Amino acid sequence: MLFDAHIHLEKYDDDEIATLCADPSLVGMIAVSMDHASSRRTLALKKRCPEKVYAACGFHPEQPMKEQEAFMAWIEAKQQEIDAIGEIGLPYYLRRERLAQGKDWNEAPYLAALDQWLRLAERLHKPVVLHGVREDVRTILSYLDRYSLPRVQFHWLKTDENTLCQLAERGIYVSFTPDLLYKEETRKIAAAYPRHLILLETDGPWPHDGPWAGMLTHPRMLERVLDELAILRGEEREPLRRALIENARRFIGSKG
Repeated sequence: MLFDAHIHLEKYDDDEIATLCADPSLVGMIAVSMDHASSRRTLALKKRCPEKVYAACGFHPEQPMKEQEAFMAWIEAKQQEIDAIGEIGLPYYLRRERLAQGKDWNEAPYLAALDQWLRLAERLHKPVVLHGVREDVRTILSYLDRYSLPRVQFHWLKTDENTLCQLAERGIYVSFTPDLLYKEETRKIAAAYPRHLILLETDGPWPHDGPWAGMLTHPRMLERVLDELAILRGEEREPLRRALIENARRFIGSKG
């Protein structure tokens, strides 16, 4: 039994979603969204599978910025159905791509949007799921310090050791993907981060490399991730499994 703490469930086909909802080994999924349209689909999936799907609604930053006032108003209206805000953050890869192409880049709209989303999460008292990579993690931390949020998760984290310590000191959750089996940077973070703040995720259907090359990303992969995490941390597998499920439930506010 495992809990997938970050999956783009609305991107799977109907048959696969039905399989995931019926899988007794999967106790929960935090279904994150990309924009207004995907947030609507995510809420529909929560209604279809209410015992397992926790809905996170937000604007993924790795896309062109657009007006979000109506989207945020919709979230306010649907707040009783929404479990978290996410995923939100800053556009590390989009910015790098545009600059590599010699194009102009204006970070200001993304910073303003991040501030608006965090303010909304504080007002609605919702946990936040964050997309932040490298130096963007430090920038996001400076924005987080402005708000009182119930719980915060950085998914698929890539950052330096000093920033990692700051995350731990603030009680911020970090989720690890199947790249734990083949990325040394991820392995080092997972070995050192406080156990009570660790989550597992697939980020499915985003594809993975290593032993997963060419495979559809699926929460079943998390069994091998759990095995590897237990070895890395020198912990027994089953107590660690129970702790990770409890961490996910605590983050999302579920009593299980």
